[in-house]
Amino acid sequence: MEYDREKIWKSVMEGMKVAVSMGTFNTVIKKTELMAIKESGDRLICEVGCTSGLNMAMLDQRFYGQLAAELERVTGKKCEIRFVATMSTSEHKLPEELGPLFDKPKKDGGWKKVRLKENYTFENFAVGVSNQMAYAAAQAVVKRPGDAYNPLFIYGGVGVGKTHLMEAIGHALLEKGEDRMLFCSAEEFTNDLVEGIKNKSTERVRGKYRNVKLLMIDDVQFIAGRVTVQEEFFHTFNSLVGEGGQIVMTSDRPPAEINKLEERLRSRFGAGMVVDVGPADLELRTAILLIKAKQRGMELPMEAARVIAESVEGLRELEGFLVRLLGEVEMKKEVVSVEMVERLLKIAHHNNGQARKITPNEIMNLVGNYFGVGLGQLKGDRRMKNIVWPRQILMYLLRTDLKLPQEEVGRLVGGRDHTTVIHATGKVTRMMLDDEAINKQIGDIRRKLWVSS
Repeated sequence: MEYDREKIWKSVMEGMKVAVSMGTFNTVIKKTELMAIKESGDRLICEVGCTSGLNMAMLDQRFYGQLAAELERVTGKKCEIRFVATMSTSEHKLPEELGPLFDKPKKDGGWKKVRLKENYTFENFAVGVSNQMAYAAAQAVVKRPGDAYNPLFIYGGVGVGKTHLMEAIGHALLEKGEDRMLFCSAEEFTNDLVEGIKNKSTERVRGKYRNVKLLMIDDVQFIAGRVTVQEEFFHTFNSLVGEGGQIVMTSDRPPAEINKLEERLRSRFGAGMVVDVGPADLELRTAILLIKAKQRGMELPMEAARVIAESVEGLRELEGFLVRLLGEVEMKKEVVSVEMVERLLKIAHHNNGQARKITPNEIMNLVGNYFGVGLGQLKGDRRMKNIVWPRQILMYLLRTDLKLPQEEVGRLVGGRDHTTVIHATGKVTRMMLDDEAINKQIGDIRRKLWVSS
């Protein structure tokens, strides 16, 4: 069978774009190509070209599972990846993103210099009841940066559009000619500081973060509990605001609820404007789907969009599903229909035509049976490894697959607090990235969960 390598890899890359950060995608994932596909029994051997041995090692160690899963999604067959180092294509040149920090951006590509996502603009942001206050505050910041709402602190759950809104501010100010801006995660800020201390280059690090007019920090809650990082961020904050710079931050909770955050930072975070972005309702999710489908050149019928919106709640999950839908359309040359959507959603219909809903009890029973652990043990306090790990996977699935609030997950799993749920979800996510066996284990559990009855 002949495979269209270019089309397959394009679909894989679209899937990876929504699975990793834009910085990681541009510097690690993007610089690859699908060089060959060979059939070996019931599986495919996929040869993936990389720019260097270092790039190849990173892909093999950290992203093998995700790339293999995307290939299997697109081809419909089990896939094994073999990485090879090659410099054969012009696409393997260093990306523009690695240029000087404050180069004057080109009119049509300034967003690349500060690592903004191209489509994270106000024009592509659907406004509803759950986010209209945050949207209005972001617009005010664009009109009067450094003056109105400084800092702007946006908080909310996973996948509600916080980062989109923050990056939209960056796009809007780029349009106005402001190019001295920086977007990064709290983890990147921390890593830069650690490297600066290690290499005796803290002054360079300080210059990077303080010589800007707009600083955008994603997931700022991760600096909490890190004394040296909080100290440096405190001085960076004061320096920027003192010079009239604008600071925008996102977090999964308001400043008052960030544990181990220094009081002086808590005070400064709350001194500007603190706004929340709530979960999108059905109408807003439907609108978002139609916007994102249009961006990808896909004709998505309203009825099909509503079926997706009724089944998928998180915005990242919505975008991920659209990627899978687009891949299905391109590979099978079919027109999008409700039937196709339902098939991909793995919705099993009962005789009355209602979609089967996965319940928390189903997940708890499945995880317990899968690992041979009783429900009492999953909900109990025993700290044995053979119980703790299934318990963490249970919390991860309840949080990510059912989109239950952290407090509800904690209540279901023995009355645990939300910080335990956050820790469990984060640990499972990291382990899936670092360990292919665990990534396959979670995938196996999910397949058993969503199999049609």
